[in-house]
Amino acid sequence: MKALLVCEYRDGKLLESSYELFAFADKLNAEKVALVIGNEASVPTFGGKVYLADVSKYGEYNPDAHKKLVLEVVNKENPDLVILVHTSYGWDLAPRVAAALKAAQVSEVVGVVDGGFEVSCLNGKMRRIVSPKTDKKVITIQSGAFTPQSPLSGTPEVVKLDLTLESGNVEFVGYEVAEKTGVDLTKAEIIVSAGRGVGKKDNMPLVEALAKALGGEVGATRPVVDAGWLEQSRQVGITGQTVSPKLYIACGISGAVQHIAGMKKSDFVVAINKDKDAPIGEVADVLVVADVIQFLPALTEKLQK
Repeated sequence: MKALLVCEYRDGKLLESSYELFAFADKLNAEKVALVIGNEASVPTFGGKVYLADVSKYGEYNPDAHKKLVLEVVNKENPDLVILVHTSYGWDLAPRVAAALKAAQVSEVVGVVDGGFEVSCLNGKMRRIVSPKTDKKVITIQSGAFTPQSPLSGTPEVVKLDLTLESGNVEFVGYEVAEKTGVDLTKAEIIVSAGRGVGKKDNMPLVEALAKALGGEVGATRPVVDAGWLEQSRQVGITGQTVSPKLYIACGISGAVQHIAGMKKSDFVVAINKDKDAPIGEVADVLVVADVIQFLPALTEKLQK
């Protein structure tokens, strides 16, 4: 099996999430070929073939140009899989490539099970296994779902691409930073986050009291925000804020991939959960197996003393 990894380049550098493509390909034991639309400095230290297209000619994103570059590499390498990260870049480009190849597309893959692709469904409450039947497949992976176990190493074989393209109807202008609303959790050094394990909205003051005792901010998972227990500006995860505090305390959070992706860069993670096998334990530095409703008041009282 061969996989073409379409890396993402933005603001003059290769995005860190591009390395997750290599981790995903390793899960499949696939032979790897990469495509970078950037510059020579952005080529990953990967001991394999890397196709490089000049970003000054093709832009950081131009849907027609980038699709044609991907298809050019597909023609040269005949990969079984074309893989992108499920970002605004990936979810726009992937269906264009899939349609051109008449290939099945699977979006936002979070795991590999018996050769099938695991994806979330029912608003993240369940997962299902998808097994496409087409010879070629276009895949987008959820950011944060596949973390590289070790840094890439090796000397890449760089093959430069230079296609003659007709001028299209789309021009890349630049990026516009979204206006910040509500609390900015990205600047918080301490975050105490609530998950569904908190039980109900009436229990939220327990989380808020602990955050206050630590001099930190309150965060939440998407289900907590969807339930109306906290405002959306306090949501941590793929559809919320990506944070990197010195201390992150997860209260009653099971550890869905979507949430982990938003807090995995925290320096130190404490998880409080009744379930000792909860996925959050895999990323926690300390796992406290306890009922949050009983444990939080006791911890807050100790801190206040």
